[in-house]
Amino acid sequence: MWRYALAWLPMVAIAVANGAVRDLWYSKSISELRAHQVSTVSAIALLAAYIWIVMRVWPVTTREQALAVGAMWLVMTLAFEFLFGHFVARQAWRRLLHDYNLFAGRLWILVPAWVAVAPYLYFRLLA
Repeated sequence: MWRYALAWLPMVAIAVANGAVRDLWYSKSISELRAHQVSTVSAIALLAAYIWIVMRVWPVTTREQALAVGAMWLVMTLAFEFLFGHFVARQAWRRLLHDYNLFAGRLWILVPAWVAVAPYLYFRLLA
């Protein structure tokens, strides 16, 4: 499982780069909400490609292993987002939770959901 924990680290870089592209490029020409939504979709697409590569290089061999990798990545993603976001980036908890409010059009919850289910979906597709 250690290799999958290490494989998670580039996901942080992907997410940060995705956010930087949003902030530096298209957020100036569309609304903040729309930029958030576009960024969420692009993050999922980029992570899908990266996770596909990881699953090809280090294929999971069982359903249980795929579910365990997804659960580990979910916990690592949420821990990073909330702990780094609050304690390092100094974001208020309310602000951090705001991006998870589907009723307000915020879609970011789909990113950790994708990170959680992708290993299992790719396990099924590649098996």
